[in-house]
Amino acid sequence: MIIIGIHQFFTSLNDLERIIRCPGRFKFEEHNVAAHSWKVSQYAMFFATLEEMNGATVNWKSLYEKTINHDFAEVFIGDIKTPVKHASPELKQMLAHVEEKMMEKFIINEIPQEFQAIFFERMKEGKDETLEGRLLEFADKLDQFYEAFAELKRGNTDLEFVIMYQTALSKLLAIPLKATVHYFRTEILKDAVQEKTHIDIQTLTNEVLDTKK
Repeated sequence: MIIIGIHQFFTSLNDLERIIRCPGRFKFEEHNVAAHSWKVSQYAMFFATLEEMNGATVNWKSLYEKTINHDFAEVFIGDIKTPVKHASPELKQMLAHVEEKMMEKFIINEIPQEFQAIFFERMKEGKDETLEGRLLEFADKLDQFYEAFAELKRGNTDLEFVIMYQTALSKLLAIPLKATVHYFRTEILKDAVQEKTHIDIQTLTNEVLDTKK
């Protein structure tokens, strides 16, 4: 008997708790995709508020839908490490196509028909040129920044986290969100480099900042 109902979608959410981010590396603290999505929503909410305070108009419904759902497709393919995903434009495009097709199949097979059009809209790729899409991109990269920062702070000497930290920082500074990037650079980053860490975060940070001058 084939059961099609929202129950299937709800039960699949548990799977996101079992998908570990940055698999295959030693970490002092593991992070799962479900927690990541919640943190991304929190980061995006703060910076959307900041952008709004600086005159921007935020589509809050779109923002929350984008951030909460942005990694749901990982329930099908797991978390693929960023260096692998971005090894070539062709591979990145291929993985995006696989995610899209598996998401499409899931919606058709598991979501009640009266909700399918809504789910197709909500589950599509959220990173785009809209303010909300850019806030999602910033928040997603910020969580990567913090995950790497936490490992370096505790003395994890795996080069993977040095690369992750500097790559995330470089991309954060390049996202076209003027108020957000300014606040991150002058407030958050300033506090981060002042923390006591086992690995010299200040030097790693300055190496990135020097390329942005």
